[in-house]
Amino acid sequence: MTAAAVTTAVAPLTTEDAETLVAAARKAAEAADVTVAITVLDAGGHLLAFRRDDRAVLIAGETSTRKAYTALQLDAPTADLVDAVQPGGPFHTLPTALDRPLLFIAGGVPVRRNGRLIGAIGIGGGAPEQDHGFAAAALEALAR
Repeated sequence: MTAAAVTTAVAPLTTEDAETLVAAARKAAEAADVTVAITVLDAGGHLLAFRRDDRAVLIAGETSTRKAYTALQLDAPTADLVDAVQPGGPFHTLPTALDRPLLFIAGGVPVRRNGRLIGAIGIGGGAPEQDHGFAAAALEALAR
């Protein structure tokens, strides 16, 4: 007889969590005077929250969503994947789920609770390094 594996329940990403992420990312972007779009997905890839600044270009919304999907699908910050998608890189021709092309530019970050993946945030509109910083600021706010 083998012992059953112990599983620990981890609370999913809630709408309240998503709102916290959006508010913190927005605050960080506004402090830098950058207009952005912010997308938050749960672990199943379902949209929990979205915000696009009125001054942000329309493509920023699609960009933020693609970044969030990329971070969720590959369970990694998109900033860490830039080299992997260069021609000849391991992810250059990676097929994607949900017919959504992956976009490997910094600004998508997985959201974890107790070490488990519970969602992702994607930010588009600023320079890649800025978007990544705004996402990191959002995660810090959620951790508090």
